[in-house]
Amino acid sequence: MRRLLPLLVLVALAISAFVLLRGTGWDSLARYQGLLTGWVHAHPIAAAGLYVIAYILTAALSLPQATLLTVAGGLLFGTILGGILTVIGATIGASVLLVAVRSAFGSVLERNRHRIPAPMQDRLARDGFSYLLALRLIPLFPFWLVNLAAAVAEIRLPAFVTATLLGIAPASFILCSIGAGVGGILAEGRTPDLSMLFSARVLLPLAGLAILALLPALLRRRPGAHA
Repeated sequence: MRRLLPLLVLVALAISAFVLLRGTGWDSLARYQGLLTGWVHAHPIAAAGLYVIAYILTAALSLPQATLLTVAGGLLFGTILGGILTVIGATIGASVLLVAVRSAFGSVLERNRHRIPAPMQDRLARDGFSYLLALRLIPLFPFWLVNLAAAVAEIRLPAFVTATLLGIAPASFILCSIGAGVGGILAEGRTPDLSMLFSARVLLPLAGLAILALLPALLRRRPGAHA
């Protein structure tokens, strides 16, 4: 029961958050952007701390408002500071989820470890950082799904934290840059256009970085390559 407790707490918080945040969207951010902006200017340190806490909870609970919150970070704190706060909060939240899942299902995963072929287990242990970094860099894979995959793959926590920190940074800063200039769009009652994140000029460089991240693992898989 002690092992299940962290995950049960996250599930209970997630259900509560889904109920409380139901209907929260761009119109909510537009309605309160003046109030939020004023409060951030009056209490910059407290606001930054609360934003990080909000993002930790959003990532740990796998809430669907992550994109909205990232854009709000850019709106309230600017591209650079908003991106830094987002990356910190998302990395901590993802790590909390990873630890909770492993605590709850560690024994189950260990009992079924034999179902994974030994060569694959060796590759994941050796190149887990490269695989995870590649998945993080391309914003097409759901954040929560990558977290769970990392938990099953038994990627070490230091590698998980580092790959997450580096991998989510590009997309986070892009969304925050959109948020930094979105105030007028929200004031007019329009929805921000986030298609830039999935455009070729963004996805192609990120795909290139993902290939570079995979390069060590790919080179080790060459015939005759040393582990």
